[in-house]
Amino acid sequence: MSAKALTRINFINIGLMLISALAALLMPLEVFLFSYAFFGPLHYLTEISWLHDRQYFTQSKYDYLPLVLISILISLSYFGHPIVNGAETILIAFMISAMLAYMKNIPLKVLGIVGAFALAEVVFLKQEPNSTVLFFLDTLLPTLIHVFLFTGFFILLGSLRSKSKSGYLSLVFYVLCPLFLFFCFQNQTFIETTNYGREAYFGHGEGFYNLNVALIERFFHVPFENNLDRYLYHSQYSLPVMRLIAFAYTYHYLNWFSKTEVIRWHQVPKARLWGIVGLWIASVALYLIDYSLGLLWLVLLSLGHVLLEFPLNWKSMVEIVKELRTDSTRKATP
Repeated sequence: MSAKALTRINFINIGLMLISALAALLMPLEVFLFSYAFFGPLHYLTEISWLHDRQYFTQSKYDYLPLVLISILISLSYFGHPIVNGAETILIAFMISAMLAYMKNIPLKVLGIVGAFALAEVVFLKQEPNSTVLFFLDTLLPTLIHVFLFTGFFILLGSLRSKSKSGYLSLVFYVLCPLFLFFCFQNQTFIETTNYGREAYFGHGEGFYNLNVALIERFFHVPFENNLDRYLYHSQYSLPVMRLIAFAYTYHYLNWFSKTEVIRWHQVPKARLWGIVGLWIASVALYLIDYSLGLLWLVLLSLGHVLLEFPLNWKSMVEIVKELRTDSTRKATP
């Protein structure tokens, strides 16, 4: 791709960041729900398709199957069927993804997977129910870390590879937007949330609101109040948290669609493309008809794409370290 085209895409992304930030500032709850229900399933389906064509960035053709199984088990556990410990299983998936990304030898791979299970058991023997490790794995890793931190890593890696000033500038805006949303207008509501939005977000007690509650309790040390409406939508803690979530998810999706020309996720067989479109329409319709049932499907789809992306996340982190070391070596060389 030419430098001019890359610069154009970077400035488009800066614009999308500003649009996402403004929307999150004005109507955080509805913006999140709209993004999650409409953009979300299309992103998940197209990214899984893109990952599939690249063998999920693993070393063997069927390495992705354990990650699919784990995502199904965790999704069932989230919705009243505790088959596995969600946090422990996510840790196992994250550890074995590193092996799937780099190990070709099957006996070593099997040994590594067994070791990942054993290590996870050792780690969780010492964890209290409200421990930081559990909070990180069960609450943050499949949500904000995926949509915000890993997206930031991809922006950083692209900038390091291209040495693009506009890329670095987009990274600056990516950091500034959530800081603005978090620290400005903390007590000011611009547009009141709708009753439908609140009900959909609550989802009969199984909705996304649990993420807000967990973040408020963990970072602000504010215990859950009986007045859910005030706790989630009308306090100096709830608004910044909701705006951060809305921005992170909305831009995460828009960033994917804006880079179609770069990663070419749309170049798939027509039959698969129509299948993706059909599943996307069905997903949106299901969410609109019964948001609780739709949420169950979207959580399964979302978690599946999060876990299937783990090998790519590992490779991206390793590549960032390599690029930074290369830059340091160049600067140190007289």
